[in-house]
This record gives sequence, structure tokens and C-alpha cells, in this order.
Amino acid sequence: MRRTTSVLQRYGSALLLALMPLTVPAQTLERGNGPEPSTLDAHRCQEVACGNVLRDLYEGLVTEDAHGRLVPGMAQRWTVSADGRTWTFALRPDLRWSNGEILDAPQIVASFRRAFEPATAAPFGELFDALENAQAVQAGRLPPSALGVSAPDARTVVFRLQRSASLPALLTLPIAFPVYLPAVERHGAQHTRPGRLVSNGAYTLAAWTPQANLLVQRNPRFHDAARVAIAQVRYHVTEDAAAELQRFAAGDLDITEVVPPQPLAALRARFGERLRLSPYLGAFWLGMNLTRPPLRDAPQLRQALALAIDRDKLTRHVTGLGETPAYGIVPPGIAGYTPASAPWAGLSQAQREAQARALYRAAGYSDAQPLVIELRYNTSTPHRRLALAVAAMWRQTLGVQVRLRNEEWKVFVQNRRQRAITQVFRGGWIGDVPDARNFLAAFGSDGPLNWSGYDDAGFRERLARADAAKSEAARNAWLHAAETRLLNADAVIPLYYYTSKHLVGERVRGYESNALDRHASRWLSLEATP
Repeated sequence: MRRTTSVLQRYGSALLLALMPLTVPAQTLERGNGPEPSTLDAHRCQEVACGNVLRDLYEGLVTEDAHGRLVPGMAQRWTVSADGRTWTFALRPDLRWSNGEILDAPQIVASFRRAFEPATAAPFGELFDALENAQAVQAGRLPPSALGVSAPDARTVVFRLQRSASLPALLTLPIAFPVYLPAVERHGAQHTRPGRLVSNGAYTLAAWTPQANLLVQRNPRFHDAARVAIAQVRYHVTEDAAAELQRFAAGDLDITEVVPPQPLAALRARFGERLRLSPYLGAFWLGMNLTRPPLRDAPQLRQALALAIDRDKLTRHVTGLGETPAYGIVPPGIAGYTPASAPWAGLSQAQREAQARALYRAAGYSDAQPLVIELRYNTSTPHRRLALAVAAMWRQTLGVQVRLRNEEWKVFVQNRRQRAITQVFRGGWIGDVPDARNFLAAFGSDGPLNWSGYDDAGFRERLARADAAKSEAARNAWLHAAETRLLNADAVIPLYYYTSKHLVGERVRGYESNALDRHASRWLSLEATP
């Protein structure tokens, strides 16, 4: 018998689909982002995790393209006076907040004033020490209205500096992003929550699930929205680097924040061109709390701890992804600057260890009376591996008893800043701008970024002389002298210079390596899936 089917049977599925509303899921970029962001208050951000998200949500007067080059942001052009102390920025005519309200120069000025109010406690405020009255305003000695920024009209912002400085690069930092003050006044610290956060960048905050992910959506009111290709970006909390790698391998992530320590040859064999390694303007060091025993007033002990670490072993066997041993604070790669090195950098490792043992004994410690010390780090597979390796080296070479303390990122940041219970801690600095001073400035004040509590008039004098220098060569020479003094005091223990290391999926387009390792989602696109 010949089988027959009705029209409905044959075409029913197609008819039903035709009658249903056509919905195409938005393209979503899945990004690993390391720890939970400590805040989405742009003025209070101090780490990479919040900076990554904020660069999607906001735009400063100046921004960076995919290659890390400075390009116009809210400002369509700018000029600088002959003495380098007055910068004038002309705004685009079409600036809007994500809620549709006009964004003008007086609001940008008001946002800058809020950033430097003492109550805001902006951790990066000290990087703007060249801005007229910035330090006095942040310390509460002058009112915010005294800050050297003004708006002569609705589309012009003027900055007055106390010394010449490369202001456009600083204006790419989150502290320079405009914050929507009516939301701050209405909601206080909760203005950063979804539904309340009003921004001006390529994306808006759609959702935030604590300890899981943040979702941002394309902002139709962004001045360049037509060229933002990706509709949604989901930032995942990925503190466990090994788990992050497995999620990438399973197709759950398009970009990882890091790559866990593994043999490089095996990683290349497994991931091929999806593994992206490149030079990165950053230095990893261990900080030491110089405000409390046992490291306060103990230069011999601090140097012994620094000498006992084998950096070649660390970078070959523990980090293993192109990092290089560090004996200074400022990484190589900054134009015109020659990095300084610790005075013992030229010794062999055997000579360093012998000197370390002699200094350890001279500091009053021995096998019978060993140093007992805490090494604190934030939750992270690479940081745990490194802490274990350093503890083993200290124990083997000196007999030190090390107590490892692992803390969730927000707790770690708070303890490190307060300098109350820390002894040795995970430190380091990722460049905000390609300038040696950016790596040294925190040690010259008692601000929230001076985690060690280093306090030295000679160091501050050298920074001041660099600021007053009449030529770039003289400035770099004084910065080199300041770095040398810091290293001679063994205030921190340099370990290695970073490489940026990510896994990038094959469907991601527009990803370009750059020295500051910043990859705003607006420059990326996703290849359509067949």
C-alpha cells in the first residue's frame, strides 16, 4: 500500500515555524576575567578585573584602539600649550549618557571633582599629581572646585598642570571616566548595580551575578554604536586558571584572562594559534610590610629573603610562559628609559644564596630560631604555585617557616591596603601608561597604593627632581636614580616581568596584542556560525 500524508503532516512544522515570531539570539562574547571585580565605580577601580569591564561601559576624553594607540574618545581633538601645562579638549557634538541625557563639559568637570574628593578615596588619584591642586584636594586641604579642570563652555574641557606631563595617556584610566552623578546622589554605592548604572561607553550593564558573571549589552546611544559589532559580552569570574582553560577547551569561553602554568610546548601543540603570548608592560614582585615587625628596620633580613629566591627556576618551571627574571621594578620596553637592577643582580645563584644565609644569621635567625612569616596571596592557581615555590626556596636555603595565606580578591586587596596584618604579600604593577614613573609613584606617598609603607625622603626627592627636569633624558635619569634607591632598600622583592597570555577562540576577530594588554570589546567581532 502506498503511504500518503496530509498537507498538515507534511508541512505542519514549517507552517508553525512561519507563524512563530522570528527571534535571532544576540551574539555574545564570553570572556574570562579573573577575580570578581571589587567595584564598578570607575573612580574607585584599582585592578585589571574591574578595569576590563569599565572600559566597555565607559569612555574617557581619550581612548585606545585595538593596537593600544591613543585615539579620540569623548574629545574629538585636543591641543597643548607651548609649556606643556595647559591641555584643551574639544568634545564631540553628539555625546549622550546611556539613559539618553546630554553629556557635556560641566558634567565631566563635576565628575573629575568627585573623583578627587577625599570621600571617594580614588586609589589612582596619586597618578594625577601633575594636575593643579589634585593632591591638596584629595587630602582635603582645598575644596574640589580648586582642582585644575574647568569647562569654559559646554563642549570644552581645560586642564591646568603644575608641570608638563603626558595627560592624554592618563585620561584613558577609569578614574578619568565620567560618572553619572545623579545616580550617585540617588543610590550612593549602589549606583553601580544593573538598572542604576548609567554609563557613556560602547556597552551598558545588563546583569551582575556575584561570583559568577557580568553581562553588558551594546549601548545604542554610544556615539560610535554603528561600528560596535558584538551585541553582548559576558564577563566570567575565573579565579581558577586551570578551570578557565578547561572551559575554553569546552567552548564555553571565547577569551581567557590568563593561561595556567603548563609546559609551553604542550600548550602550543594543543591550542596552536589560539595561544596568544606577547610582551606585557608589567612587573611581578613580593611586597613586604615595612611598617611592622619582623620586616620593619630589618634591611639584612629583607635582602636575605630577596637573595634566596631563584628567579631562573621560577620563570622556567613555575610560570613558564615567556616571563623573564626581574631584578628591578620598572620593566623593559619603555622608550628612553633604562631599568635599574638590584645591586646583587650580577651574582650567581650560588653566591646569592651564600650571601643570603650570612645576612639571615646576622639578622638574628638560625635553625634553632627560625623566622616564621606569612606569605599572603589572592586566590589564583598561578599565584598559589608561585607562593609554594618561594616558600620552598626560603625553607631550603634559610630554614624559614612560611605560613601561606590565601584570600578572596576583595579581602586580599583590603588587607594589603591597610598594612595591619600583612607581612609578605603578592604585589606587582601592570602599567597604566608607558612611563617609568607610573611604576614608582606609589612608593613616593602614603597613599592607598603604597602597600609596603615605604617612606624615604631621598626617594621622594629623586621623584621631585624627575618632575622638575627640563629634558626627557634628565627626567629618566632621576627616575632611574629613584628606582635604584628603592631597590637598594630591598623594599620589595622583584621576581619576574610579565608576558600577556590568553587563549583566544577562532571565531574572535580584531584581537590585537598590545603592551598594556587592553582589549576593549568594541574593537572585536565574532565570526558568524554556520
